[in-house]
Amino acid sequence: MSGKLSHLDASGAARMVDVGHKAATERVAIAEGHIRLSAEALAAIAEGATKKGDVLATARIAGIMAAKRTSELIPLCHPLPLSSLAVDLALGEGRITITAEARTTGQTGVEMEALTAVTVALLTVYDMAKALDRAMMIEGVRLLEKRGGKSGDWRAA
Repeated sequence: MSGKLSHLDASGAARMVDVGHKAATERVAIAEGHIRLSAEALAAIAEGATKKGDVLATARIAGIMAAKRTSELIPLCHPLPLSSLAVDLALGEGRITITAEARTTGQTGVEMEALTAVTVALLTVYDMAKALDRAMMIEGVRLLEKRGGKSGDWRAA
């Protein structure tokens, strides 16, 4: 890694990276995050017994919708045609884990789309269950894996 920030020009001003010279290749990114919550809130979500409706289905849709709008939310991201976006939610002891896998064939990666999907899905869980547990904690949002592109494959340790 060179240490040079690609989103800054020679004078230090923000810029959108020119990816026009890059080859279009298949790009994949997988991200995850967790929300810790009370046993009462987790049980209500699992049973579909929250006042706002099906938390898991709503969070999945919110994550998908957010990923499609990443370039509108993150100022220097390129708009990308996603070929696939999957958001999975797993209930565990005291937490819900959300994983998103984004795919495209293009000139730049989909890491930000996967991370945006996870983050907005987690925020949706919080919004829909906050009446049951205001102390929920969103944590551990991170990139797990990326494949494709000039820099090759990468996997979190």
